[in-house]
Amino acid sequence: MRHNNKGNSDNYRCVHFKVITAKPFLCLCDLRMMEVDVGHHSVLLTRCGGKFSAVGNQCTHYGAPLSKGFLSGHKVRCPWHGSCFNGHTGDLEEFPGMDCLPCHKLVHFLFFDMIQNLGQQKRIRSMGAAAPGVSHTILLLGGGAASLICAETLRQENFGGRIIMVTREELLPYDKTRLSKVKVMNVLSDTILLRKREFFHQHDIEVWLQKEALSVDTDRKTVTFDDGAVQSYDQLLLSTGCRCGLDVPSMTLDNIKMLETPEDARQIHASSLGRKVVLVGTSFVGMEVASYLLDKASSITVIGSSEMPYQNTFGREVGKMLLEKNVKFHMNDFVSEIKGVNGEVKEVVLKSGKVIPADVLIVGIGSIPNSEFLQTTKIQMNSKNFIIVDKYMRTNVPDVFCAGDMASFPLALANNQLVTIGHWQMAQAQGRIAALNMLNKTTELTSVPFYWTVLLGKTLRYAGYGEGYTELVMKGNFESEERKFLALYLKNDEVIAAAGLDYDPVVSAVAERLLSGEVITKKEAQYVDSLDESLVGLFAIQ
Repeated sequence: MRHNNKGNSDNYRCVHFKVITAKPFLCLCDLRMMEVDVGHHSVLLTRCGGKFSAVGNQCTHYGAPLSKGFLSGHKVRCPWHGSCFNGHTGDLEEFPGMDCLPCHKLVHFLFFDMIQNLGQQKRIRSMGAAAPGVSHTILLLGGGAASLICAETLRQENFGGRIIMVTREELLPYDKTRLSKVKVMNVLSDTILLRKREFFHQHDIEVWLQKEALSVDTDRKTVTFDDGAVQSYDQLLLSTGCRCGLDVPSMTLDNIKMLETPEDARQIHASSLGRKVVLVGTSFVGMEVASYLLDKASSITVIGSSEMPYQNTFGREVGKMLLEKNVKFHMNDFVSEIKGVNGEVKEVVLKSGKVIPADVLIVGIGSIPNSEFLQTTKIQMNSKNFIIVDKYMRTNVPDVFCAGDMASFPLALANNQLVTIGHWQMAQAQGRIAALNMLNKTTELTSVPFYWTVLLGKTLRYAGYGEGYTELVMKGNFESEERKFLALYLKNDEVIAAAGLDYDPVVSAVAERLLSGEVITKKEAQYVDSLDESLVGLFAIQ
């Protein structure tokens, strides 16, 4: 179909388009979202509130087709990792995506005048830079997701002061979620950078690498660093994250590995090839690394303190499904001793008395906050040294905020219970909320946790907060050849979380329903037996 445009031909051009996913004889009143092919590019056509719009169809996170996602009101939610975009403008509304979608001019439901940058898949939100004469300084300690989003949000909101991001790492902010994923551990550092150096220069965001904070004086508003430098601030973000840890002797042996940086990932890859690997931890890092090494190590033994893998997150029932047949598990057990020869691990002794030969020991447990440098401050922490914040990401000390893995924050979904959630999407959301409140744009944290893990070549998605669930509704069958299932976690006869393997986009639909505050009842959870349009429709916001 063609629209003969007689307008400004320098900026727009008429194009043909082909419907990809529309049903035969589609009625305009039924259309909500569909993919169309414009030339060699995919565009998402939506109808929100009676208005037709055209935006990019590829999620700016990892490129998922948004036409396979979930549309609720004006929001399009990605089927893979839960990113949300405004269906009219393409603007990003929920992480883990970082950039907006390109938005195309739509003259009529059937006719496009497309902007010439049709091939563009991402659009960076308009950002400012430092303004002359503005001395206000915001200091961000940590170079992860929370700090980066905080810095970007400040510039998006036209903050004209100085922004300094400080990290002890040697790299600019990078995508840490990819370090333990299948086919990515042997990664080149520059391929996972979230922003290039030019981006930081363009928007006047200073990044100090290989520099670590030693102490903070909240009265004088200064931070002292390991090189002796002292930096003053007007507002401070604490986002130095957490680290793995195993509290047993001999942790200094050469072939003990922990996954925290791209170099760690490369070393794990290289040292595990054809060797006996013992891995401590049955949550995300441990299980992802085990899955990655299946065809590389000569043997893999996993040690876990619970009955089943992922039990603390997904529960015993789902954890049982995720036991890998080619991995030997020692569950309900602990490492009590590490024996080495010539400076290298040779055996791992368990509390049960079992002795496991090891060429490489990988530690994937522990969530120890990097908060030691704050011990002498007035900043309030809990018994595990996580920093306590309110729903605005403020600590108890004026002008000091905290975000990311080291924050103990009130989760709206759990009646504002204080929780710690060490996952990428939530760290990004917290970084944004901290930035807005630094600028006195009062905004509460309302995001629904959404995270994912890659196992057996498929991605398991999880949304919500299922701790304390009392009942589980299961759909699908992990034992079948398809290996697909949906688990709905209930408490007080209401769904509080969902996990799905190859059940897209239902987990995204549940996340949106939870975010809206509308209850998903037990009756609804039990209503549909298989994955089809009616299941997604069931979880749509009414």
